[in-house]
Amino acid sequence: MSTLSDDYWFVVAIDFGTTYSGYAFSSRDDFKKEPLKIISNQAWNAGSQRHFSLKTPTCLLLDDNEELVSFGYEAENRYTDIVMDREQNKYLFFQRFKMQLYKNQKIKGEMIMEDVTGKSVTAMKVFALSIKALMQHLFGIFDQRGIEIEKKEIRWVLTVPAIWSDAAKQFMRKSAETAGIKDNQLLIALEPEAASIYCQYLPIKKLQGAEKGFSMTEDGTNYMVVDNGGGTADITVHAKICQGQLREVCRASGGDCGGTSVDKSFYEIFVKLLGDANLSALKRADPSAHLDIFRELEAVKRTIDEKTQGKVTMSFPRAALDDICKTHLGKDFAGVIETTPYKDRIVIRYDKMRVDTDLITDLFKQAADKIIQLIANALAGVKSSDVSVLLLVGGFSECKIVQEIIKARFPEKRVIVPEDAGLAVLKGAVLFGHKPEYIASRIVRYTYGIRVNDLFDREVHELARRTIIDGKEKCKNIFKLYVKVGSVVELGSQITGGHKTTKAFQKNVKFTVFQSTSECPKYTDEEGCTELGCFTINIPDPSEEIRSLRVSLIFGLTELKVTAYDVQSETKCETVLDLI
Repeated sequence: MSTLSDDYWFVVAIDFGTTYSGYAFSSRDDFKKEPLKIISNQAWNAGSQRHFSLKTPTCLLLDDNEELVSFGYEAENRYTDIVMDREQNKYLFFQRFKMQLYKNQKIKGEMIMEDVTGKSVTAMKVFALSIKALMQHLFGIFDQRGIEIEKKEIRWVLTVPAIWSDAAKQFMRKSAETAGIKDNQLLIALEPEAASIYCQYLPIKKLQGAEKGFSMTEDGTNYMVVDNGGGTADITVHAKICQGQLREVCRASGGDCGGTSVDKSFYEIFVKLLGDANLSALKRADPSAHLDIFRELEAVKRTIDEKTQGKVTMSFPRAALDDICKTHLGKDFAGVIETTPYKDRIVIRYDKMRVDTDLITDLFKQAADKIIQLIANALAGVKSSDVSVLLLVGGFSECKIVQEIIKARFPEKRVIVPEDAGLAVLKGAVLFGHKPEYIASRIVRYTYGIRVNDLFDREVHELARRTIIDGKEKCKNIFKLYVKVGSVVELGSQITGGHKTTKAFQKNVKFTVFQSTSECPKYTDEEGCTELGCFTINIPDPSEEIRSLRVSLIFGLTELKVTAYDVQSETKCETVLDLI
């Protein structure tokens, strides 16, 4: 991984979300004079709904040559037309695919992803072409504004959840490189950190729930960042320290209980009404109808709260649902509902569906309960009384019912929601791009070490691990510890260990890095240990003598890095940590 270039005019951040994606940018000069002068695209057009949005759905349309056709709302609407014309076999359509990088425990560069119809393509191509589509849209905006700039004059920032694995972060970096972004022009930003940075700049009137006189910029302020996005809830605790910096107080935690979990629960209601096969038939026959149901749910998410009484009114594609129901169930949609336990809870009036409020609020409570448990677990990891503020950011935090449930569960905490919670990560990522040293220290999420075979010591090592290597008794699979889980590491901390070559004229040495959930693992094959990746050190001018190597793992950044030196020649050895 090369050193970040300091030669740039603009910072562009891409917030690649589970549900929605977008970008924002600011110039280097504007950051110095007016940090919040950040421009985000205002013109994502939802098409038939005549709705303009600050972000666009994370969905990608490719042709049968796996070439980019469109992204976002345009891809959704175009694919709807393609299905209506029965030409879907000529295209590939992907949506909400980011979560695969959270759920997949063995991320590899060549891993495969399936589109909505089961056709396969490499996951990296899907991510890379999605990033490329956002870049193309950005340069179109630059042209409209008369901004003349080249890719090499931009520092790019890509957001990822803090709870993602090191491999997932590297996968996103490689995807961005495939899309045309150079390694030394790219920063990976952790989403809750970016939101936290952004909120440092907001005046009190922009922080809903903050009392007069409250300041997030006062040294010593401790607060929890709860980033409720589409796919995940991402939680960390920050402390404000001197010179405008932040330090992480507890290691990031979270889970898959973002806004899409509500969508899944809502989908289950329709499964109970129509049956999974019939709902799938609707999606195949009329994807626009399927899409309209969930676009309507997005609108409901932002307006419903615990004070809402009676029923919630939602528009729905009645004609399409009637057709499916009559074809497969012999009744129209309203007739089908009458035969289910929902007959008194869902009422059809023309093209409107009237749903009992508690049926909808229960969907939110299921997700909110998981978020509350994550918050409670995080508070248990610190001195709870030191954390008086919960800062809610991310698109799902804009849901009033989620806000209210969290406030009710933690009445002793001040719950603050910034005015544009859904853009806090994106705009904060721009600020982070201008000043990566905002976060002064971080907490290590795992124990990290390197696998070695050392001389066998009968007093220390298990007899079963004894082996003979080059005529010497060795103990295999020893976990050479570099840093323990929960350790505080300053920005760019180098933790160094000594290693040696094993034979004369050795040209290179391969090392394997492991992580563990245990504090002090002895061996790399014990429970809780996971192989993370490897790197190879090429020995400069190999010689007959055994060479000593200094290997440093670099912590405290958003990504894990490695450097190595040959002690005899004091030469830096070229090496790259390969995690995928």
